[in-house]
Amino acid sequence: MDLKALCKATVDIAVEAGNYIFGRINNLSGSDIQAKGLNNFVTEVDKTAEAMIIARLNTLVNDAGYVAEEGTNKTKGKRFNWVIDPLDGTTNFIHGVPPVAVSIALVDDKLPIAGVVYEIWNKETFYSWKGGPAFLNDSEIKTSGIKKLKDSLIAVGFPYNDMNQLQRFLRSMEYFFLHTHGVRRLGSAATDLAYVACGRYDGFFEFNLSPWDVAAGALIVENAGGKVTDFSGGDNYVFGREIVASNTSIHSEFVHDVARFMKPD
Repeated sequence: MDLKALCKATVDIAVEAGNYIFGRINNLSGSDIQAKGLNNFVTEVDKTAEAMIIARLNTLVNDAGYVAEEGTNKTKGKRFNWVIDPLDGTTNFIHGVPPVAVSIALVDDKLPIAGVVYEIWNKETFYSWKGGPAFLNDSEIKTSGIKKLKDSLIAVGFPYNDMNQLQRFLRSMEYFFLHTHGVRRLGSAATDLAYVACGRYDGFFEFNLSPWDVAAGALIVENAGGKVTDFSGGDNYVFGREIVASNTSIHSEFVHDVARFMKPD
């Protein structure tokens, strides 16, 4: 399998879907929006974009299955699966604010081997493949060179429907507000990971995530020279619903501090 060529073809698919999404900004009616749960929304644009993406991906890898947020195609492959978030940042999209991203990854068993994140507002395409470098549009990217957590800018995802760990999370926010250069929350985990990969952020963590939120971005961070783990420092970050991503210099300190609050003894 030519992963570089596959990744480039996936870029084209993500951009096509992103252009469709961008054309629907500020062009939604109330009937286009449905609630899947507390603060968890889906629009007809999500569903249409996912169907567009899957129709194009069907031509790229024989017998690949799909793990897709909106469930357009629930067939799971024995080995290869496309992991798709057609519109990461739906709440942002509904309110007409950036960022909003298309995230597509090809996973071999549980390991991402190609990943694309297309942020539609700035028309920025982040992508990489197993064994390759990471790119923003046509330029190779690397994670930041920050050496200490105290000098870092980190991103987080605020819980929007799982409040069981809210108090732990708020305590972690107090700590990171006091011990870093600042904390940011964009509302799109795929974009957060892409920004870690290109050095705009030094680190990112979030819990209660799904594979389609992180599969593409995690691979891009790793191939940009970064480190990605779960809260325990292990490798169950695609399907384990928790992720810590950063440059390699701060990762040990960062994951230690995240775990102190989010996984207490």
